[in-house]
Amino acid sequence: MPHNEWEMDTPKITPHLWFDDNATEAARFYVAAFADSRITSTGMIRDTPSGDCDIVSFELTGQPFMAISAGPLFKFNPSVSFMVNFDPATDSAARAHLDALWDQLSNGGTVLMPLDAYPFSQRFGWIQDKYGVSWQLILTNPEGEPRPAIIPALMFTRGVAGRAEESIDFYCSVFKDSKRGATVRYPAGMEPEQPGTLMFADFLIGNTWLAAMDSAGPHDFTFNEAISLLIPCDAQADIDYYWDKLSADPQAEQCGWLKDKFGLSWQVWPTAMGEMMSQGTPEQLARVTKALLPMKKCDLAALRQAFEGR
Repeated sequence: MPHNEWEMDTPKITPHLWFDDNATEAARFYVAAFADSRITSTGMIRDTPSGDCDIVSFELTGQPFMAISAGPLFKFNPSVSFMVNFDPATDSAARAHLDALWDQLSNGGTVLMPLDAYPFSQRFGWIQDKYGVSWQLILTNPEGEPRPAIIPALMFTRGVAGRAEESIDFYCSVFKDSKRGATVRYPAGMEPEQPGTLMFADFLIGNTWLAAMDSAGPHDFTFNEAISLLIPCDAQADIDYYWDKLSADPQAEQCGWLKDKFGLSWQVWPTAMGEMMSQGTPEQLARVTKALLPMKKCDLAALRQAFEGR
């Protein structure tokens, strides 16, 4: 598959995947399936409410991911999926690479939309893999604007159906250096979809492209904590800013996690935690975990003090 170049200086928003007990296994599966991919770190957080939790960070074609094995609390669903772009403008074998990845992800998975030609693409399919994570594979228009190889896609269903455009305006107001991209609206006659709501749109927040769409059908799923979006923050001021702007449900605030007004989960996370996790002794990590668990918003100074034993 093509490696679309889309590099910027600041860290990308990182999708975070919550598995029951097989995060590392899943990460290895994805790294083997996607070109130009690698596991970047592994570790363990001990003595959490879910017990000892494996954590793994990995990159798929330039897009960072994190995953955790933390028990059967949340289940993946298609409200958050990952659009994988295959661009014939940069890869003459884009279609073959798309088909090869589809074959990998189909192993033990469930087809949500068959791999076929559609009005919006000559080759598209939507698959839920054997771990429950959803992927949209698309052969893009080579004359279109360039996009990254992987874009997280948000589907607004049930109580938030029809609010995809509102969410884009909100997220673009929160994140600096943001802009709208493509916008395709539902026409009349596609009930239960309301005319003018979003069939598809994408947008750039900070340095990360996301996609959003409305779906008013009789879905039995919506956003949950199985997939959250992690915002890496270097300073407490950044943590405070994103927390204040995004958090809309005090009951959902825990250990740097929050839910916004659309029910989407985010993690506002100090980048220093990665350094602590990779460099710390078991005793240091135990102190950091003990300090983190009672927190709602992350307190970077308190986490550093715990790491240093002060």
